[in-house]
Amino acid sequence: MKTIKIIVFISLLISSISAFAQNQDTVPSKEPERYVITKQNGNEYIGVILQDDGREVLIETVKLGKIYIPKSEISSIVKIENDKEIVFGEYRSSGPFTTRYAFTTNSHPVKKGENYAMLNLYGPEVHFAVLDNLSIGVMSTWIASPMVLALKYSVKTRNPKLNFSVGTLMGSSGYLYSFRGYGGLHWASITYGDRMNNISLSGGYAYVKSGSNETPIEGIYYNRDPDKMPSPLTPAVMFSLAGVAKVGAKASFVFDSMGFVFSFEESDQNYVETSPSYYDEISGTYVNAQYTITVTKKISQYLGLMLMPGFRFQKNQNQAFQVSLSGVSIIGSGDDFSFPMPMCSWFYRF
Repeated sequence: MKTIKIIVFISLLISSISAFAQNQDTVPSKEPERYVITKQNGNEYIGVILQDDGREVLIETVKLGKIYIPKSEISSIVKIENDKEIVFGEYRSSGPFTTRYAFTTNSHPVKKGENYAMLNLYGPEVHFAVLDNLSIGVMSTWIASPMVLALKYSVKTRNPKLNFSVGTLMGSSGYLYSFRGYGGLHWASITYGDRMNNISLSGGYAYVKSGSNETPIEGIYYNRDPDKMPSPLTPAVMFSLAGVAKVGAKASFVFDSMGFVFSFEESDQNYVETSPSYYDEISGTYVNAQYTITVTKKISQYLGLMLMPGFRFQKNQNQAFQVSLSGVSIIGSGDDFSFPMPMCSWFYRF
């Protein structure tokens, strides 16, 4: 009986050890963390950090094997959070630049701490992320007028590829026209896709008051110029279709567009001379001409369309350059015209 108990105990012990061994075998091994190390000269190395003694880093790469890099030559060490950040064997940052096209933005948020500046041919702009889904920016021209305040709030969904956002631009003409001019653009956007490849559809309402001139009041005026009033507010409906697609580790094709349907108030002045001027020889005086001016107004509808295809070249996670071959078309009231408007932009993360 004692022998049977010993045999049963040994059998149970062997079974437990076997089961434990099987469980150990089924536990997946943890993938080593990978980093991208950028040197001062811009060269990047992707691999696993094997050793860091404070003076140099030993990293194991796929292409070059194990290499030592002195700490004095390193500008940044960034942990790779997602395998999608590795494109064609090179690191592709998903930083704040991925929230922009040319003029418009997508619904992906600028993460807190990922502030950026954008320098355009017409002027600079700076955007700060105050929360993970709220950013505040300032836009202007190189003469610091007009000035525009930009706000964007992003809304995530359960689907990580589907995002919404609302935003506003509110501006003043600044010292131009003695701060009389102002305008705004308020919009909502929907974006489908990740930060590297996505498409966005936007719509909104815009208005502008130039403050640069005055318009005549409608009516009939005898022997005098028409009365004038400040230029009216010009409203517009805005729409946009934009997208980005990666075409390489450091390059993306960027398409942006903006369309405006707006009403513009125009004035017609009909000048009629009812009596010519003459010299009165009897009284020896000069008599001015008699005339009437009839002012009529009409509302004209226009469609403005800007197409902005281009390419973005991201040198590293802190810098990028973008060029767009833009064109503008204005259609309406028989005064259709188009003109090119090429754009160059430089992105800087800080």
